[in-house]
Amino acid sequence: MRMFFGAGLIGLLIAAPAFAQTIGQQAPGQGKPESATAKPAAGGTSKAQTSKPAPASTPESRSAAELALSADPVFDDGTYLRIKQTLFSYSDVEVRGGWPTVPPDAMLAPGGSGAAVAVLRRHLVITGDLPAIAELGDSYDEAVVAAVKKFQQRHGLEPSGSVGAQTIKALNVPVKDRIKRLEASLERLRGMDFLFAERYVVVNIPAAFVEAVARGTVERRYRVIVGKIDRPSPTLTAYITAIDLNPTWTVPLSIAKTEIANRMRRDPNYLSRMQMRLLGAHDEEISPSSVDWSRAPNFTVRQDAGAWNALGNLKIDMPNRYSVYMHDTDVRKLFADDYRFDSHGCTRVDDVRDLAAWILHDNPPGWDRATIDAAIATGQTKIINLPHKIPVAWVYLTGWVTRDGSVEFREDIYKNDDQLDRAALDDAAAGGFVAPMPQTGSQIAPQAAPGSPPAVTQASTLDSR
Repeated sequence: MRMFFGAGLIGLLIAAPAFAQTIGQQAPGQGKPESATAKPAAGGTSKAQTSKPAPASTPESRSAAELALSADPVFDDGTYLRIKQTLFSYSDVEVRGGWPTVPPDAMLAPGGSGAAVAVLRRHLVITGDLPAIAELGDSYDEAVVAAVKKFQQRHGLEPSGSVGAQTIKALNVPVKDRIKRLEASLERLRGMDFLFAERYVVVNIPAAFVEAVARGTVERRYRVIVGKIDRPSPTLTAYITAIDLNPTWTVPLSIAKTEIANRMRRDPNYLSRMQMRLLGAHDEEISPSSVDWSRAPNFTVRQDAGAWNALGNLKIDMPNRYSVYMHDTDVRKLFADDYRFDSHGCTRVDDVRDLAAWILHDNPPGWDRATIDAAIATGQTKIINLPHKIPVAWVYLTGWVTRDGSVEFREDIYKNDDQLDRAALDDAAAGGFVAPMPQTGSQIAPQAAPGSPPAVTQASTLDSR
């Protein structure tokens, strides 16, 4: 059934859920780790802890860790209503004075005690991370550790249980700013037309992860690398139509005329070193030495399939007006980082072969992970068309609420929330993502901005070479 979000849904809302409902499993996402070596508050003591070497990070271990945090999707047919309800709760907190500020220089860690810990406990009760019966006291006990971990997970931080600089920064964001995050996310969902099928895929850009959802449950969740701040990934809805194994990469003309031309001027052997070919109007191969690279010629540049290819060994086709897609990469080290905003607009997926196997499950039959691996090992390019297209959405939610009541926040990496106005909505509408609903009374329905959608180029790892 096609779900349509609109202003008329507001009348269906009931009283907002209590903040206590936020305690539970937390959805994962992008965040920044912080040191666990913080000292306890003045007058307290710290329990000595022995650290063990962390196991090697692999795509499989990262995906398993992300998935274990919650089976609730970041985006389903109830997301709009849950955000709207939570806005009532946060507005109530704002009216009552908000939450207390934790001293920025406080040294907070398990085993500590003092006035700063007492403030922390009150704060965590108001945000629903600590039960109200545990508010009194000034000791950093196991209940506080568990509450801090929940708070950290809700904000995409490493759940260490200790309060470092990043956690204090998140704690001290005023409730009015959190409300702004929720309002901005709600606005971006207004009138969004998306088919919540039995199986669908969703990328939340600020959180930098992708979810594969079946029957309302997240069955796969992976870290992704999305667009840089100056080359943002777009919000969109589309359908996954095919899986390309050992794809070639046709370099977008915008990249060929800038990055490729600049590199060829400095290094005439760059194309051959990168396994790239220069092609004419009829796909005939042209010698790079015959081209005047100072004039940024309009030739096609195509990279051969292989381990060196910028798309890696697999591409997920999802035709859309931005010409972006999801794909593998030959530079995988960034998946282990918490800051994963480094593409030219496309989405690079950690353990993308596993996601492809999920997409291809009986669609068509016979393509499991082992079959995909074997086909890639041949080195031959193969396109697997899907008999049944799978809906996919790239959303930009800096604040959202999962079914278990967890209120999640992420950084506004593209500073879209800072421009919470009609112009921002018009830009989104021009991109085909949001279709604002007509409004009655004194309100005027916003008009879509004229012209083409924002320029978002395809993925490139040329800047890392």
